[in-house]
Amino acid sequence: MTLLSQTLAEAGERALLRHIRGRLPVTAGVKVGPGDDAAAIEIGPIALVTTDSLVEGVHFTRETAPARLVGRKALSVNLSDVAAMGGIGRYATVSLLLPPEVTVGWVDALYDGLLERAAEAGVAIVGGNLARSREGVVVDVTLLGDAGRLLLRSGARPGDRVVVTGTLGAAAEGVRLLQEGARLDEDGRLLATGVWTESSSAAVVACLRAQLDPRPPFALARSIAERGLARAGMDLSDGLSTDLLELCAHSGVAAVIDRSMLPVDPKAAGLARASGGDPFELALHGGEDYQLLLAIDPEEVEEVRELARVFGAEITPVGSFVDGEPAVSLRDASGERLLLPGGHDHFRPLGA
Repeated sequence: MTLLSQTLAEAGERALLRHIRGRLPVTAGVKVGPGDDAAAIEIGPIALVTTDSLVEGVHFTRETAPARLVGRKALSVNLSDVAAMGGIGRYATVSLLLPPEVTVGWVDALYDGLLERAAEAGVAIVGGNLARSREGVVVDVTLLGDAGRLLLRSGARPGDRVVVTGTLGAAAEGVRLLQEGARLDEDGRLLATGVWTESSSAAVVACLRAQLDPRPPFALARSIAERGLARAGMDLSDGLSTDLLELCAHSGVAAVIDRSMLPVDPKAAGLARASGGDPFELALHGGEDYQLLLAIDPEEVEEVRELARVFGAEITPVGSFVDGEPAVSLRDASGERLLLPGGHDHFRPLGA
C-alpha cells in the first residue's frame, strides 16, 4: 500500500508531516522554514496579517469540492483580504484539522492546490499545524503580507463613487449548481452538469469555478493602492449589500446604488432566469465574489478603469456615497428604498 492511499490513522502524523515538508520549496526571505518551533522570515516595513478558515460542512464538502480546489480557495480567500488593503501576500502557514479516515492522498491533493496558488501569487508556505478532528476537515490559513500604502475601509467621502471590479453573482449561483449535482474535477473540468443540459455547460463551468476556485484581482488592488486612486476599499466576500454597509459604517457615510448598474455575471444571470430566480439578488446578496469594493473620487474613475484594463479587469460604478447615517439604499424604476443586508452571516439561523 502506497503512502497516498493510506488513511491518516494508518500513516500517522509524522509520516504526513515529512511528506508535506518534502513538498514545500525553498523560498527567498525564509530564514527558517517548516520543521522548527516557528518559522523565521523577512517582512517589509508594513506587515499585514490575516487568517481565514474553510470548514467542511460550512464552506465545502468533500463530496462536492475536489481537494485540489479546496486548497486553491483556502489561500485565495486570504490573498483577497491582503489585496483589499493594498498589500501583497508573502508567507503563509496552514493548519489542518483532519478526521483519521481522510487519506494521505486527499491531503496531498489539497497541497497541490495550495502550492499552485502560492506559486501563482509568489507566496511561501512556511509552516503550520496538524491536529485530529472528530468530524470534518478544517483548513485554516494565516497569511502574512506587506504594503507600502494601505487601503482601509474608512475614508469614503460623500460624492465618491461606489465602484466594484469584475462581475457579481457567479459564485452564489455555483452553490446552487453544486446542490443540484453539478461537479468539477480536480482540474476544474466539468464532470456533471446536474439538472442542466450540455448546452448550458459553459455557464455551469464558469459558475462552479467562481465558487470553487475564485481569482481575486490582487495585483490590481495593489496597483490602485500604490497610486492612491481609491479612498477606501474592501473585498466582496459576504455580498454587496452586507459589505457596502460595512464600508459605510467604517467611513461614517451612507450609499445609494443603482440596480440597473449592477454588473451581474451574464452566465449566472442566464442560469438564474432559466430556473425562475432573480439575477440581481445574486449580485446584491450572493457573496464569495472576492472582487473589490472601492470608494473612488469621480475624477479618478477613468484612470482606475484604464488601470484595470491593464490587468485584464473591468470596473463598474454602481452608485455614490452620500451624507447620512451608515445605510445603503437601492434605486430602481420604482424609486429608492432602504437595502437591508442580506449577505452571509455565519451565525444567522438558516433560512433567516
